[in-house]
Amino acid sequence: MRNIYFVGAGGIGMANLVRYYLRHGVRVAGYDRTPSELTKHLEREGAELTFEDDAAKIPEAFRNPTTTLVVYTPAVPDSNKILSYFREGGFEVIKRAALLGRITRSTDGICVAGSHGKTTTSSMIANILRNSTVGCTAFLGGILRNIDSNLVLQEQSRYTVIEADEYDRSFHHLSPFIAIITSTDPDHLDIYGDEVHYLEAFSKFTSLIREGGVLLLHSGLKMKPDTKASVTTETYSGSDANADWHAEDIKIGNGKVSFTLIGPEGVRIEGMEPGVPVEINIDNAVAAAAAALHAGATHEEVKRGLADFKGAKRRFETWLDGSEPDNATGTVLIDDYAHSPNEVLASIRSVKKLWQGRKLSVIFQPHLYTRTRDFADEFAAALSEADEVIMPEIYPARELPIEGVSTYSILDKVKSKEKSYCERKDLLGLIKNSNFEILMTLGAADLDRMLPAIKQSLTGN
Repeated sequence: MRNIYFVGAGGIGMANLVRYYLRHGVRVAGYDRTPSELTKHLEREGAELTFEDDAAKIPEAFRNPTTTLVVYTPAVPDSNKILSYFREGGFEVIKRAALLGRITRSTDGICVAGSHGKTTTSSMIANILRNSTVGCTAFLGGILRNIDSNLVLQEQSRYTVIEADEYDRSFHHLSPFIAIITSTDPDHLDIYGDEVHYLEAFSKFTSLIREGGVLLLHSGLKMKPDTKASVTTETYSGSDANADWHAEDIKIGNGKVSFTLIGPEGVRIEGMEPGVPVEINIDNAVAAAAAALHAGATHEEVKRGLADFKGAKRRFETWLDGSEPDNATGTVLIDDYAHSPNEVLASIRSVKKLWQGRKLSVIFQPHLYTRTRDFADEFAAALSEADEVIMPEIYPARELPIEGVSTYSILDKVKSKEKSYCERKDLLGLIKNSNFEILMTLGAADLDRMLPAIKQSLTGN
């Protein structure tokens, strides 16, 4: 195929494939619903993009089914006119995950799966390996701040780091050599129906690990691996001393986290300091270090790559740390993609531990009607650990409204002393007229697009 057309090209997971094939000299075009900073970058790099769902906007060079491959994301509805044109025209139309699967079959894939922790862990691995003698190509689910991109391209390396997404069973297209499972908290029940089928999907994922490969499994998970006999299975944890890989001598405070990494066969690396110093990253760092060591990185390369890690955008990203000259109030502003109850809870607890004694205000926008319906009680319990909770309307993404499901499904059950509903369009006004000590925006919705304006409202600049 000389041409690839991406339907949903502006999605964070699609953009790295767009970049990958542009750099390999393939002509790339695509559609996305709305322009963004990311799509502007893609256009500057050579992608031909349209933001109108109109088949007439497809470039002429991409209208030949013998020379054009079509790749789509499951987030695009079947009613999409451009996607329908290709399907009805005899084109080869495949999911994004299937394209990633082809790449993992021709390289040694390090695939990170889990209901949360995927992006941070895979980004840590990529940052360690790209600065090591091992190297890697990496397709990340977030922008690695070290390189301001979600693609690492070092073609001399045999390793490819991939975020293995369980939505729509996408990770079943992959063929990992090293697989990591960070968590299996039930999610996407609109796809799986119940926890049993959700866990079965992860078991099947482990059956895809290649002969002689490695499975790194977070300790305490409910799922049962189904690996080949030649696959080595090891457990890991930030806190469980019985896990094969774990952390000891953990120190948290004054904006820093440090620990000693313990692993099989006498592995011991002291003074490990994740560059993004939050408690939740101890688990992620242990997994990333174990994977990098299995890939051949040295102890010193692992230690250096973790310390140098600046994080992925939208993963515990600090916009204001309170020390800025124009930040007269000393307000801390943090954004995190947390969109499951356990992620929300972990993020809130991490902030409260790093900045003990300071008031934490959280703006959480629910993502999806089904997720709100299925986990309202759990979200409410997690959010209740914040001092103040502010919630706008549900971000529907691909879904239609569900009768009886709204932000109040969660908000009414939140036990924080201060809680309020505020429509998204009114958030900036509320922020401007409030005094926050620590403000945290949470969720997988689009609050991140408001962060430059929120920062300006807090600092006046």
